[in-house]
Amino acid sequence: MAGHSKFKNIMHKKGAADKKRAQLFTRLAREVQIAAKAGGADPHANPRLRLAIQNARAENMPKDNVQRAIDKAIGGGGENLEEVRYEGFGPGGVGVLVEALTDNRNRTAAAVRTAFGKNGGALGESNSVAFGFDRVGEIRYPRAKAGEEAMMEAAIEAGAADALVEEDSHVVLCAVSDLAAVAAALENRFGEASASKIIWRPQTMIDIAGEEADALLGLLDALDDLDDVQTVTANYTLSAAEAERLGLATG
Repeated sequence: MAGHSKFKNIMHKKGAADKKRAQLFTRLAREVQIAAKAGGADPHANPRLRLAIQNARAENMPKDNVQRAIDKAIGGGGENLEEVRYEGFGPGGVGVLVEALTDNRNRTAAAVRTAFGKNGGALGESNSVAFGFDRVGEIRYPRAKAGEEAMMEAAIEAGAADALVEEDSHVVLCAVSDLAAVAAALENRFGEASASKIIWRPQTMIDIAGEEADALLGLLDALDDLDDVQTVTANYTLSAAEAERLGLATG
């Protein structure tokens, strides 16, 4: 029976991983679709589409999936998606920003509100959280790709606002309007980035631990599991000991 239980556990984990991957591909395809619909199917003339395709490629999304999303957008066969943002507070007063693509605002709003309510959070008003974040372009490269000084120099030359190191990545920050140009300049020097996207970057972080950390991660997982949600951002940080307790330590 032990062997049977172990097999079931492995299958469960594989099923969960497959579900997450399918969800990721859906999100990437939706971003490609809405980018193509807004700016056309030519990635050379549509910076947002170019970045969406690059991010899809970085996650090993099949080319056929990408092309299908573009064809849907141009041919009018895709969903009539609308970009919406929700703001709220999680356990410990942590600010949470939720970005979604939806064809039904009422359905998505109800699902997001329920996730907050069931996990110790509360949905807030517009700009109740966003004012504490900066909207910036972010480009990431593996740390082994270049030295810190070389990346900083290249980033400044490309027109970026800052370059820093986070764990195993170089992180280059720039104005949203400069993202495509900065990404292209860095690609010419270092090759394709591991990710290029527009993010919400917190101005300040909140330390959480214990039951508040458990509840917050439950909230973030619940939001991330919603089909319409594209991204979830929160301004929290965990100590090394707390991350280890939660099984999030990177070693």
